[in-house]
Amino acid sequence: MDTLPDGRPVPRMTGDERAMLDSWLDFHRATLELKCAGLDDEQVRLAAAAPSELTLLGLVQHLAEVERTWFQRVFAGLDVPPVFEEPTGYALSPERGLDEALDAWRREIARGRELTAGRSLEDAGRIADGPMAGLEVSLRWVLIHLIEEYARHNGHADILRESIDGMTGA
Repeated sequence: MDTLPDGRPVPRMTGDERAMLDSWLDFHRATLELKCAGLDDEQVRLAAAAPSELTLLGLVQHLAEVERTWFQRVFAGLDVPPVFEEPTGYALSPERGLDEALDAWRREIARGRELTAGRSLEDAGRIADGPMAGLEVSLRWVLIHLIEEYARHNGHADILRESIDGMTGA
């Protein structure tokens, strides 16, 4: 697999649909990790602009939960608890640092890969709760949704990182 100078994988531009979707999701995952690289626990807790409390650490935590929800709960139909004890989502715990959050996020990615390995894009899971409870969703839909989710949040990560130390791009 080709990589960019910053180490991120180059998404596939041609070929099998599943390989292309997986490579775009991997690219966006690597982009989030790059946005956190070289920062300390204090820096990843900084919000870019009031009244928002969104932080890079909060994004990592949120996307760990997103990975768990769509691959384990929805696609595989597993009944699993939240990734983190309270507080969850974007909220920050004084005890939880970036390394712990990234480790949990990486475990969720690995578990999602295990659950989808060898599965068809047409294979489906079912949304268990919320306003769309009961709807069936294909693996294709889940992958596209996660690519969209990461792309949107990587835009937030761009702004957060630039406000922390001026790093732009990627």
